[in-house]
Amino acid sequence: MKFLADMGVGLAVVRELRQSGHDAIHLEELGLRTLPDSEIFLMARSQGRVVLTFDLDFADITAAAGSSF
Repeated sequence: MKFLADMGVGLAVVRELRQSGHDAIHLEELGLRTLPDSEIFLMARSQGRVVLTFDLDFADITAAAGSSF
């Protein structure tokens, strides 16, 4: 499975996912610490990734985009 972790998720989580055989990346690793949520969503969707976040309003972004992602 492919994951994209935002800044609220610890790097240790990404490391554990990788050790379990998943394709996981973190915004910190990409130098994208300040990427807006809407751009995080678009990046994840274009790469077929599941967004890992603790951001409570992230669901609003996906609803506004008309996606069940």
